[in-house]
Amino acid sequence: MSEPADHTSERLRTDRLELLPLPPAAAAVLPGDRRQAAALIGAGLSPEWPQPDVVGILPRQAAATPEQARFGIWVIVLEQARTVIGDAGFHGPPERGVVEIGYAITPAHRRNGYATEAAAALIAWVRRQPGVSDVTARCDRANLASVLTLERLGFTRGAGTDAQIHWRL
Repeated sequence: MSEPADHTSERLRTDRLELLPLPPAAAAVLPGDRRQAAALIGAGLSPEWPQPDVVGILPRQAAATPEQARFGIWVIVLEQARTVIGDAGFHGPPERGVVEIGYAITPAHRRNGYATEAAAALIAWVRRQPGVSDVTARCDRANLASVLTLERLGFTRGAGTDAQIHWRL
């Protein structure tokens, strides 16, 4: 009998980044115990990470099974510095074949193409997962950097609200 797969040990590599699902144990100690979280992740933490949007969903990631963690928060590690500079991931497992992707880079590391690089790697990964047929995203209309990132990734604008644009790949 083989051991069950530990999906939190999955790692994606790009030219400059490493992405891995945020281990539930690390999510459980954040944002308070940054030292322990860094040890569990295997990389230092940017002083700006985690950002407030992620802090609110840490409890869900902390309670996740390894399979669920794959469709939650992934940390973005800048390889050269071995430091977490942001996060990307999904708003949960596929529903009727659809997953929604999101991403955030710490302010000090923005405007370097890291969001595009990380999101492209996650999109390639999620398209190989069983049960995934479509990738969507949302962003604020005023967030020009995110609009440009989604356009670079090949997303097309869909319906939205006054405040947000909905995207489909």
